[in-house]
Amino acid sequence: MLFAILTTLGLIVIFGPQLWAKRTFKKHSVEQPDMRGTGGELARHLIDRYKLTGVMVEETNHGDHYDPEAKAVRLSPANFNGKSLTAVAVAAHEVGHAIQDKQNSPLLKNRSKWIEFSQLTEKLASMAMVAMPFLALFSKSPMLTGLIILLAVGSMFVTTIVHLITLPVELDASFKKALPILKQGEYIEPEQERAVKSILTAAAYTYVAASLASMLNLARWFAIFRR
Repeated sequence: MLFAILTTLGLIVIFGPQLWAKRTFKKHSVEQPDMRGTGGELARHLIDRYKLTGVMVEETNHGDHYDPEAKAVRLSPANFNGKSLTAVAVAAHEVGHAIQDKQNSPLLKNRSKWIEFSQLTEKLASMAMVAMPFLALFSKSPMLTGLIILLAVGSMFVTTIVHLITLPVELDASFKKALPILKQGEYIEPEQERAVKSILTAAAYTYVAASLASMLNLARWFAIFRR
């Protein structure tokens, strides 16, 4: 009974933020004809306004994000073409990341370094896990198997760190960049501010579920490894 309760609570903690974020985005995705432009048009306007030289705005099917390597603000079709509060808020949020990039934000630079390291460790761990059955067959060394498992757990640990340091980056893009831009530029009406705050909170906290899931998975593997 206790296990079932803990499992249920764990699922709520992990998936709750993600479901809430999706619900928030959907709730405020209603088209508003009086909106001055689409999310894509606002992103392009803000890039020009803040002189973010070389930054492009692109439509993508791989989720809203800013790519610091390609210098591109990428928006999903609904947000690129939509005239809704969600489209406008998400576009401003992603431009917020471009502003962080221009300002050489330590938060963004630190996350980028950890992402590169995470990708490297993930590749090494994947290669090691694929090779493990063959290495175990020929070497028959428990120590070698243990090292490979430790490498895999280490890769999960790095991924967990990436998720944890991503949240401050997202909060900064939402509430120190996007919200002041939208309010001061009068891109939203005063009565829309509350809704926009909830959208920007959702945009930032989409990473919370990933962080929690990563930490729980890491804890599970540590428990297995200690045995």
